[in-house]
Amino acid sequence: MKHALIPLLLIAPPALADDTDPGGTLNPSEMTWESMLDRADRGETGMVLCASGYMITKKGEHAAARRLFERCAEAGYTGAMTWMSQLDNNGLGGDYDPDAAADWDRRAAELGDPVGKFNHGLNLMRGHGTAQDETLGRQFVDEAAAAGLAVAKRLQGAGYDLDEVTPDADNWKYAPVF
Repeated sequence: MKHALIPLLLIAPPALADDTDPGGTLNPSEMTWESMLDRADRGETGMVLCASGYMITKKGEHAAARRLFERCAEAGYTGAMTWMSQLDNNGLGGDYDPDAAADWDRRAAELGDPVGKFNHGLNLMRGHGTAQDETLGRQFVDEAAAAGLAVAKRLQGAGYDLDEVTPDADNWKYAPVF
C-alpha cells in the first residue's frame, strides 16, 4: 500500500500544476505602501488608506504621498487637504505653489476642519497664496481655537503675532512680493 501512494503523490492534478489561480491572489499584500498606492490609483479611499499617506511622505516619497493625498482630498478627507497644502507650500513631490496650498487650506476650512481653519487664517493674515485680509484671518484662527486647536490658542495668546507659530527661517517665504 505504501508503494501505491508514492506515484499518486508525484502526479499533480492539472489545477495545482497550473500557475494561474482562478480563485484570486492567495495572501495578497494588504498593508504595504505599494498596495495602498495601488488601491488609491484604482480610486479607493478610506480612513486607513488616506492616513497611510502620512507615513509615505515621512518616508520621503512625496510624489507617491501626493498621489494618495490628492485622491483622498478630492473625496472630501480634510486631513488629506491639509497635507496637500503642506506639500504644495514646500514644493514636495511637485512645484512650490502657494496658491494651490492656500486653496487646499480654504477647502478644508470650509468643511469645518480646525487645522484647515487655522492654516487658512494664517494664509489670510499673511496674504500668502490668497488676498490678504487680517480681520478674516483672525476670525478663522479664532474658530480653530474655539474648536480646541492648541496652536490657534497659542497664536491668540500672543496677540496674533505670527512669529509665535512660524520659525523666522520661513520669513523669506511669507514676505510680501511687490
